[in-house]
Amino acid sequence: MLKLSLLRHAKSSRDDPELDDFDRPLASRGLRDAPEMGKRLAAHGVHPALIVTSPARRASQTARLIALEIAYPAGNLRNDDRIYMASVRDLIKLVHASDDKLPHIMLVGHNPGFTDLANRLTNGEIDNIPTCGYVEIDFEQARWKQIGEGSGRLVHFNFPKNRGSSSFVPPPFRNPE
Repeated sequence: MLKLSLLRHAKSSRDDPELDDFDRPLASRGLRDAPEMGKRLAAHGVHPALIVTSPARRASQTARLIALEIAYPAGNLRNDDRIYMASVRDLIKLVHASDDKLPHIMLVGHNPGFTDLANRLTNGEIDNIPTCGYVEIDFEQARWKQIGEGSGRLVHFNFPKNRGSSSFVPPPFRNPE
């Protein structure tokens, strides 16, 4: 069984209009939310074998803050340019290229790609993965190349504004009719 975690970067700052999108840092809310989500992930027992992050500043900052809270060695974080501005197709290619010896991979990146990927892999209907939102998908497949549309099962979805509980909640699905 394989597990894919998707973590959208925490809230980023738009204070400097001269700054390129790629270089935007986390806002104060993001600097607060990422460690909080990291604590929730640790309490939930999230321990990925590999964390791959977009090299965009806000994503890599989020990945480092999460890694600290879940006791993942920051030196083992892997940057991958393919995550920044990635389409669902790009993200699936990245996942398919993953090492089958790694049963749990976490990607840290951006919308709309992450929400679209979660929905495509699970046939889900998540409206939006909010900033610093976390989605966990389980697969029965033994090889990353075998996963595809509808092959995953959404097992967890949490986000910072879900402050009523530190536990993970079922995803908020839209009524299909």
